[in-house]
Amino acid sequence: MTDYCLLQFSIEAGVAHIQLNRPEKKNAINELLIHEIEDVFTRLSKDVSVVVMSGNGNDFCSGLDLAEHKSRSPFETANHSRLWHRVFSLIENSGVPVIAALQGAVIGGGLELATCAHIRIADETTYFCLPEGRHGIFVGGGASVRVARIIGAGRMAEMMLTGRVYNAADGERLGFVHYIVPKSESLSKAFEVAAIVSKNAKISNWAMVTGLSRIESMSRDDGYYTESLITALTQSDVEVTERIGSFINRKK
Repeated sequence: MTDYCLLQFSIEAGVAHIQLNRPEKKNAINELLIHEIEDVFTRLSKDVSVVVMSGNGNDFCSGLDLAEHKSRSPFETANHSRLWHRVFSLIENSGVPVIAALQGAVIGGGLELATCAHIRIADETTYFCLPEGRHGIFVGGGASVRVARIIGAGRMAEMMLTGRVYNAADGERLGFVHYIVPKSESLSKAFEVAAIVSKNAKISNWAMVTGLSRIESMSRDDGYYTESLITALTQSDVEVTERIGSFINRKK
């Protein structure tokens, strides 16, 4: 257990649990919280095979804490956005599968945070929104890349322009989530899925969570070439070779 001001963090049986802990603010993200998330993923133990990410209370994350919004110069604003990019890229590219347990508000920066996860589980109270239009701002935590890749730039623009709210069923249809569960059951389902994922070979998990997103942005030929290199790395790994041997000989 590691002590943080705005996070709860623990590790059990190789599964880490990061819980945003600002329930009175709907787990809105401020400067301290983003740095604490960065610290967790920068120092993630090699013993961790899966990370579960959740929010304390009724909401996953309501996005940027507008109460702490500061008037910044363009240069300062760009650097602040780049901080979010750096931290959220740490989550996406940590090499460890990240499973997000969602409930209630997944709004603005909360949706940007959720889409960093590789598997997303929503309970039936979950709703998604990009309210930047009515606040007079633009996304700054990577949504124009991650969210747009999931639902398309046109649909994302409509979300931002109108403030349209999607429910959990909409989110599954659009690709925001992979599972829908009853109210208050997203975290238990996340740990259930984590137990399955943790049984995979670590190098295979690493390949899937770091390789696929990069290949997606490559040309077709570059993607094929990169796939071959990743295949060579994984299939020559000692643990993978032993697993394949055990599978082949399982009936002997």
